Amino acid sequence: MDHKMEETMMFKAVGEEDVSARDILQKVYAALQEKGYDPINQMVGYLMSGDPVYITSYNQARANIRKLERFELIEELVRNYLQEDAKGKELVEELIIKK
Repeated sequence: MDHKMEETMMFKAVGEEDVSARDILQKVYAALQEKGYDPINQMVGYLMSGDPVYITSYNQARANIRKLERFELIEELVRNYLQEDAKGKELVEELIIKK
């Protein structure tokens, strides 16, 4: 049997771009801030409920945030938080050792 027929092919739609969770979160944050909303509260509302009404449609923010699943956005937030927290702990430990 031909092995090529058994392999899963990847299809990418024309115009579909790879987007990172970080880029989307930053763009949505900026759009919410520009419209006068509290970006953190609005984004938490969306991430908790899944309801896109928490995100403005200004600058395509609502369309952009829906390009990724909520769990992908949450993964990015947790990963970034833990990486920054680890850097902060390393800095504190370094300062303590120098004393």
